[in-house]
Formats: sequence, structure tokens, C-alpha cells
Amino acid sequence: MTRSQGATTTTDAPGPPDHRLGFVSTEEEVSVTALPVRGTIPAWLDGALLRNGPAKFEAGGQGFRHWFDGLAMLHRFAFAGGRVAYANRFLDSPDYRAVRERGRIGYSTFATDPCRSIFARVAARFTGGVGLNANVSIGRVADQFVAWTETPLPIAFDPETLRAAGVLDWEDRLDATTTTPHPLTDPASGDTFNNLVRFGGTSRYTLHRIPAGERRRLPLAALPVREPAYMHSFGLTAGHLVLAEYPLTVNPLRMLLRGRPFAENLRWRPERPTRFLIARRDGGGWLPPAEGGAFFCFHHVNAQERDGELLVDLLAYPDPAIIDALYLDRLRRPAAELALPPLPELRRCRVPLDGGAVRYERLARMGLELPRINDRHRGWDYRYVYGVGQREDGQPDFQNQLVKVDLRTGDAAVWHEAGCYPGEPVFVAAPGARAEDDGVLLSVVLDARRGRSFLLVLDAPSLGELARAEAPHRIPLGFHGCYADRLTAGSKV
Repeated sequence: MTRSQGATTTTDAPGPPDHRLGFVSTEEEVSVTALPVRGTIPAWLDGALLRNGPAKFEAGGQGFRHWFDGLAMLHRFAFAGGRVAYANRFLDSPDYRAVRERGRIGYSTFATDPCRSIFARVAARFTGGVGLNANVSIGRVADQFVAWTETPLPIAFDPETLRAAGVLDWEDRLDATTTTPHPLTDPASGDTFNNLVRFGGTSRYTLHRIPAGERRRLPLAALPVREPAYMHSFGLTAGHLVLAEYPLTVNPLRMLLRGRPFAENLRWRPERPTRFLIARRDGGGWLPPAEGGAFFCFHHVNAQERDGELLVDLLAYPDPAIIDALYLDRLRRPAAELALPPLPELRRCRVPLDGGAVRYERLARMGLELPRINDRHRGWDYRYVYGVGQREDGQPDFQNQLVKVDLRTGDAAVWHEAGCYPGEPVFVAAPGARAEDDGVLLSVVLDARRGRSFLLVLDAPSLGELARAEAPHRIPLGFHGCYADRLTAGSKV
């Protein structure tokens, strides 16, 4: 493990000068007190951007099969006085520890299962330690920062040192197999909401609330289901929670008997509708379900209530082909041979609160992924969506630009630089901001031409570049993160 006090240059293993560098493992862990900065970092930025994502894709000659399977690495960009410090560290999860100690992949993941016998696979399903690689997102539960994945056991960590503190100890007895890695926090109350899914002879969805400052999950509404759907996120409004239950389902018993990784047990049933399951936030139970045409989605954007219906905004794919497209052997093809599906459309689903048919409405011409908004508008009316997009030049490539969509006009502004692959843009509001977009966007960008990454700071209203801070090495393409102010992040620069 490497520790350094000044900015250093590292050399990665030889690799192609394009998006494929984002899917090459990195082993180095560093701590840098001051990164080289070009431009001007706003002086009011006084906290830390925390990022999560896969960084190690093989062990002992074995390779993980899917982007979602790589071992988690945390990154921290801390701001103070116009300067930026940086540190990164592998998340010391049970899965990471198993790979480090055994020198091989000995457990099942989203799309990788090295167990060779049906007996070993069945045992792995019941021994725990499976899927404890929290490589998707970052949030807070009570006084702890946690890394999330789709298992209901987030890993706590110190936001200053990035050292893991073990699996979070929930103060309840809720039983679940999976959850979403995108819990939603109400900006007014500070309460956090999520969905748990329990697999069994009769499976069950359980929407629940985590009171602000606590580690208790309080059930709000439970619903038995024969074949649960794969749902990566959900919607939250002022008075309701909404699950978009796509017809991409799994049969838990068949999955156990087949002994294949989770992704290979998902079954697409396009003849079925997408059901919208709505529950009252006050614990008053379920409302009548509403139905619309079949589609698939990873990410909800926002939701709100208006005139007797829910406006559920999300990123809709016509089918789940995107899951297969993210296998590493496909992502590592040259750009000219990439076969990624088009980016999903930004769709508004008009869901009647009294049940019935759901109407779909496209909100923008340009597709995007990894969406973010000003979180102060979570569950309420809002105007702007930020995300990653694809340059419309007719050339196949990975996601290579940042996008801002104005929902009132449908217009989009973009940031693009040749050979650069930006990650999720995190919005940070300026002190005393009145306009929804008064602030900055923070994105970790892979510069494939130089084999390095940098932190990009954009003016959110215009998407004009304010500054960039050069990281000391290449950061593999990741998923999600959050901004924490100095009081909560413990930032020291």
C-alpha cells in the first residue's frame, strides 16, 4: 500500500488509450495533501466529495464477469480554501477480505459464481458473506457513513480515513435478501426510506422508514409476491412511496436449484405490464396499483404529487438489454465494436392515485444515465436534471459527456472533451442559493489520452468549467457518490 504526502505520478499497466482504461484494475492506494489545480475552486466549497465504485476485477487468475462485480474502492476529494486533497482506499468488506486472504474469488456475485458444484452453490446462498461488496453508492445512517450495494448490509466507514468499520449493525430484526442501493432521504424531516425484498416460497416487498439519527428500519407497508422484480431504485413524494415493478423477475426457488449467479436468473416477461405499487408514507397501507406498458429502469430521478396523480420521473429502457451489455468482455471491446444500447429516455410516468392506466411522457430528446438533482427538491417540483450522456456524432463510444436537462423547455446543455469519460455529476448548492441550479457540479473524469483522472468542477447554471484537480493516478469508472460538508465529513486539508 502506497502513502504519499505530495502529488505523485503513477504508471498503470499498459492499456488502450480509450474508455477501456476505465475497466482495468487499479491496486494503488494513496493520500495526497494537495492536488494540482487548474482554474479556481469556489472558496465556499468546504467539505468532501465521496465516491464509490469497482476497482479490482480479478483475483488469482480469475476474473469477475460484470462491471457490477468489481471490488469496491472509496475515493475522497476534500476541499478547503480553494485547495483539494485526495485519498483512496479499497473498502475492507467481507468480500474484499476473502479475496485478499484466499487469493481467489470464492463467493457468488451479481453475475459471477466460481462455485463448481450445486452443493457448494447452495451452501454459499446460506452462509452469509455473499454479496457483501458494497460498491454502488454512499449514504448516511445515523452518525455513520455507509457504502451500499443491493444486499441489505451496508458497510460503515470513516469519511476522513476511508477505513471500514464493519457491516452496519441494524437495531431491528427485519429479514431481507436484497434492497435498493438508493435509499432516499426526505429533505425536510431527515428520515430515510427504502425497500427490502425477501426471497422465499412467498417473497415479500417491505417499504420502510429509518428515522433521522437512528439505525432502526420501521416497516411501513409489506406486500407478498410470488416472483419479485429486480428494482434498483424507487420513488419518494411528500406523502407516498412508489415502486415501479418492471416485468424483469426472478423465481427464488428456481434460482437456488439452478445454482447460477443472480443475473442469469432474471427473466424478462414483456407481455406483462409494469406495475406501480404505491404506499402511504404515514403507514396507511397500499393504494390501488396502476399499470403501464413494459419497460426497464435502473434509476428513478424524482417524483412529486399533482392533481390526484404521482409524477414519477425515471430513466426508461425498452428492455433489460443494458444488463448484458455491461459484462466486462463486452465493455472491453474497442469503441468501434461497442454494442451498448441507446441511453434511456427521461420519462415521466403519470400514475393515478386511484389506480388505473399509467400514461408515459418523454421529457427530453437527449438520453442520459446516472441522474442527479438538487436534493433539496427531492419529492417536490423541480426543474433540472444532471447526468452522463453520449456524444451525438454517430460514432460508437462509451458515455462521454455531462448533460443538464431543463424540464420546462426540454433543452439540454452539455460538457464534452475529446477522450474524456465523466462520471456521475453531483450537485452542490452554493451558500444562500435561491435558484435551483445555483451551485456547482462535481464529476470524476477519466482522461483516457493521458491515462489519468481528474476532478471536474462545473458552474451548474452554464456547465462552464471552473476548475479541475488532477488526480495522481487513473480512477476506474465508478457509480455513485455524495457530497458531505465539513461538519459531517470531518474534512482536513
